[in-house]
Amino acid sequence: MNDAQMDAAKAVARAAAFAARKVAFAAGQGQAAELLADYLSSFNGLTLAGYMAMRTEIDPAAAMRAHQGPVCVPVIIGPGQPLRFREWTQDAVMEAGSFGALIPAEGAWIEPEVVIVPLVGFDARGYRLGYGGGFYDRTLQELRARRKTHAVGFAFGAQEMDEVPIDAFDQRLDALVTERGLRIFGA
Repeated sequence: MNDAQMDAAKAVARAAAFAARKVAFAAGQGQAAELLADYLSSFNGLTLAGYMAMRTEIDPAAAMRAHQGPVCVPVIIGPGQPLRFREWTQDAVMEAGSFGALIPAEGAWIEPEVVIVPLVGFDARGYRLGYGGGFYDRTLQELRARRKTHAVGFAFGAQEMDEVPIDAFDQRLDALVTERGLRIFGA
């Protein structure tokens, strides 16, 4: 599949996944955040990257608040660049960053060891479909080149698709949490 065909396949998959996520969001996230917090408790003490949910994304904030260790959120530096992560606390003053995502107005730049990854769709192999900017794939590739970095997808179960179209650039998740439970993906 050439680049144009891959882009087209991802666009079709993304549209279907967004529609499924919208319906799931309206139904509520159930116990998903608690399941995520339970899973992440095995990583207490490590630096955790979460994200500030936007629109119909499932919200990891409860799991971020429960984490015993440093927590940070992604900051988009620019197109084609990996994300950087700014320290986050419950009391942090937040401001709108790129694409409207909230980011801490100030704080230390820190590097996560565990990353909660938002997504549009996912499959049983552990691949995710993102928004199309490549930010998380680029970031995970860079982090994993330096040290072990655990990527945990967080989504509604309805976002599962038969097969996410992937290319050599796409990074696989280590685990995924939905309101339906936890999945661990092999090496």
